[in-house]
Amino acid sequence: MANLVVDLDDRSYPIYIDSGLLSDNSPITSHIKSKRVCIVTNDVVAPLYLAKLKTQLADFSVDEVVLPDGEAEKTLANFEKILSHMLAGAHGRDTTMIALGGGVIGDITGFAAACYQRGVPFIQVPTTLLSQVDSSVGGKTAVNHPLGKNMIGAFYQPQAVIIDTDSLATLPVREFNAGMAEVIKYGILGDGEFFTWLEQNKTHIKAGDKAVLATMIERCCQCKADIVASDETEAGVRALLNLGHTFGHAIEAEMGYGVWLHGEAVATGMVLASTLAETLNLLSPSDCRRIEALIAYFDLPIHAPETMDFEAFIKHMRRDKKNLAGKVRLIVPTAIGHSEIRDDISEDVLKQILS
Repeated sequence: MANLVVDLDDRSYPIYIDSGLLSDNSPITSHIKSKRVCIVTNDVVAPLYLAKLKTQLADFSVDEVVLPDGEAEKTLANFEKILSHMLAGAHGRDTTMIALGGGVIGDITGFAAACYQRGVPFIQVPTTLLSQVDSSVGGKTAVNHPLGKNMIGAFYQPQAVIIDTDSLATLPVREFNAGMAEVIKYGILGDGEFFTWLEQNKTHIKAGDKAVLATMIERCCQCKADIVASDETEAGVRALLNLGHTFGHAIEAEMGYGVWLHGEAVATGMVLASTLAETLNLLSPSDCRRIEALIAYFDLPIHAPETMDFEAFIKHMRRDKKNLAGKVRLIVPTAIGHSEIRDDISEDVLKQILS
């Protein structure tokens, strides 16, 4: 079992990666401080894994909230539903909340944990590739708003992240591919050797080779853990993890949450960021083509929706959380393995790319 650590002094926590952690020998009970547990999951994951998890928690008093599946459910209304359940059940500050599911469940559960009685402990048990390699690590929690994705939330770290790689076997192909967008992101933004490794192992990844997938997940988690440890609240280098996200969030908000999966939108966003960098002579054409090719290999979109023009993009990009002093800040790759934060890109250049 891989055991990584997100080093945040007294708020440090482990990331466990292994097969079978939802079935047996899970370290989850060692991170629960009292006998009360509330699991938050959704109606797709619950039939697959809720009973298994509850079996491991037989010595605890456990209840659950089961939400509908999908990005469209990451709302203030469902956030309130979780809090109402906690209140009705007389849960106290010593209750441990467990997020069992993908990125939506992890984000909304973490936000509820951050707010309930000003903070209760929670544990991430991610079941999708995207949540395993990215959203479960780092303490970003949030819900969406019709005017912007993840605009209402908090930085709130979990007690532990428990990744059962076997859960990928039940993941639909489209969801797996969407997770690969976040995997590829790590290679582009700061680890050129990893990007090359992905190119060399892409057939094994697509075939579901368990050893290769475990190596891939561990490498992504280590990269995320290192960045979070150096910049927990995104004051600097952590913003690089938003590569492709400014464009991607605009697509999600404009098209309607869930029409495009988050990873699909990020994939197109990374291609747009790469095309922008190439246009500005910041990225070589050959690197741009390699990025496009690896993204396309996993059947991810590389073109923006035909219904979105420059005005549709820019209205959302102007609201992006990274913006400072009214300037749109973008993450642009300057080589495979290196990216920069830029706030000097004119809207005329963006219009050229997005039109």
